[in-house]
Amino acid sequence: MDFDVVIVGGGLAGASLAAALAASRTRVALIERRAPPPPGAQWDARVYTLTPASVAFLERINAWQGVPPERMTPIYDMQVFGDEGSRLDFSAYESGLPDLGATVESGRLNHALWRGLERQKNLSLICPGVPLEIRSGESWVELQLDLARSIRAKLVVGADGAESWVRSAAGIDARSESYDQLGVVANFACVRSHRNVAFQWFRRDGILAFLPLPERRVSMVWSTSQPNARELLALSAAAFCARVAEASRGVLGGLELLAPQAAFPLSRLVSRGIAQGRVALIGDSAHVVHPLAGQGINLGLGDAHALADLLVEAEDPGERMLLRRFERSRAEDILALDWVTHGLLRLFGTDNGVVRRIRNLGLNLTNANPVIKTLLARRAVAVGRGLHQRETS
Repeated sequence: MDFDVVIVGGGLAGASLAAALAASRTRVALIERRAPPPPGAQWDARVYTLTPASVAFLERINAWQGVPPERMTPIYDMQVFGDEGSRLDFSAYESGLPDLGATVESGRLNHALWRGLERQKNLSLICPGVPLEIRSGESWVELQLDLARSIRAKLVVGADGAESWVRSAAGIDARSESYDQLGVVANFACVRSHRNVAFQWFRRDGILAFLPLPERRVSMVWSTSQPNARELLALSAAAFCARVAEASRGVLGGLELLAPQAAFPLSRLVSRGIAQGRVALIGDSAHVVHPLAGQGINLGLGDAHALADLLVEAEDPGERMLLRRFERSRAEDILALDWVTHGLLRLFGTDNGVVRRIRNLGLNLTNANPVIKTLLARRAVAVGRGLHQRETS
């Protein structure tokens, strides 16, 4: 079988790229080991914060409309607290923005995307499908799949996660490191209303964040050392709620756990390049950043958005100059987010007294300057823009 573009990986980045090509003449195939299961009534432990740019992209590809409105929440304000009384506040109203973003459950968004893919006329879903070998020619790439299947394409896109088979098979080097931390996640019902505010605390024992969910519910991510994370995971529901309420300074009053707490390892990955030959990388295949800024998913959607903008009218999707343009268009966002998240983690990860005073002073000085705060807010909400949006802004 011959295609213009083959996407390996049907997560949010890969599925959104496929959906963004729906109105084009591009012949697309998507390879995935298993389709995402339909979401249940319980709240998903993995909740994403999407920027307005990412939401606009998902609306354009008719995915956002597939998420029930009662399962998404706009964010109007954000409050960030240092470890010695400092703070930094962001307001959509003061920044001249409708909102700072929105929260949505990972499973519901991916399910909405796949419902659209199943009806997409120019898309072949190869699911289940497992790539085994890759061979490259001057004008094509051939993938050998399980069950003695093979397909050819002008471009192969790796959207298969941090342990990307495509990246490895194509010989694209990547630098990775473990943060020796776990992200402990949980959802709570709260006594007090969150008022559509996202909260973050830089603590001596890690970084705690609350993301607003509909009504009086929040999603928590606590990035902390592995020993502390294991201790949190071993707590009873009542003890865990008490520990989180104390760590969050009781900002939302009492907490009720909606599902058992869970955890995932935190790491950093930077690919040496996101295009080589007739292979391109998007999402976690190309970069993994610490979740403290909540921007990892937006980087991946921005990759898909920018690549789709280039592919919709391309005669040869794997042409070298086209892929070089893709790399250049993504370099600023990827480098900036990697630098900011890694730098902040190191800055707040030291217990040096001088550094502690400097970082808290920095938060307070930034909070006192509305111009800088507005610039930071507007820069953050733009993560996820496509190539055409960037060129016209």
